[in-house]
Amino acid sequence: MMISQFQLHERLKQDCIFIGRFALCQLLMMNDSQFPWFILVPERFDIKEIYQLNSVDRKLLSEESCLLAENMADLFNADKMNMAAIGNMVPQLHIHHIVRYHTDKAWPAPVWGKFAAQPYTEQQRVELITKVKAQLKM
Repeated sequence: MMISQFQLHERLKQDCIFIGRFALCQLLMMNDSQFPWFILVPERFDIKEIYQLNSVDRKLLSEESCLLAENMADLFNADKMNMAAIGNMVPQLHIHHIVRYHTDKAWPAPVWGKFAAQPYTEQQRVELITKVKAQLKM
C-alpha cells in the first residue's frame, strides 16, 4: 500500500521562493518585488480548505499565521496586512500574507492579477530572505 505524502503544488513552486518551515507550514515568498508577499502552506496531503485540517492543525495554522503577520507588519512597517486563502487557481490550501501600504500601486484594491510580477534580483532575494529569517528567528 502506498502512502500519499505532501507535495507542494507546481504553481507555488513556479511562483514562489522557499524560505523555511514552521511546525505545520512551509513558508514561501512570492517572487514579486512589488509587494512583500508571503505564503503559508500546511504540509498536509490533499487539503483544500482550512476546515479539512484537524483541530490541532487548525490551531497551529492560526498561530503560525498570526506569528507571520505580526512579524511582517513590524518588519515592513505595514499600514495593513492582507491575509487570504482563496485557492481558485491553486486548490492546495495556502494562506497569503501581503504587506500593504496606503501608497502602494494597487491600494486600496487587492493585488491579485493587477500587475505582472516583477521578480526579485538575486541580491534583493538574498537580502530579503535574510531579514525575514532573522525577524522570525528561523
